Amino acid sequence: MTPAPREVPISGDMIRLGQLVKLAGLADSGAEARELVQDDLVRVNGEPETRRGRQLHRGDLVETGGEAVRVA
Repeated sequence: MTPAPREVPISGDMIRLGQLVKLAGLADSGAEARELVQDDLVRVNGEPETRRGRQLHRGDLVETGGEAVRVA
């Protein structure tokens, strides 16, 4: 079971998936974030997502490696 999502505030209206994965600490580097997304290990709002450039907005839920974060 995935724990309750942690809120990750963003400054603008949108953030790209690869940027959020790194910002939230789900990956240590941009390269690691890219690998997680390309290897189909990231879910956005419950659906698998392989596009690192996917635009995320406030309220979107991102899950990987047993961790969950919500864009705030």
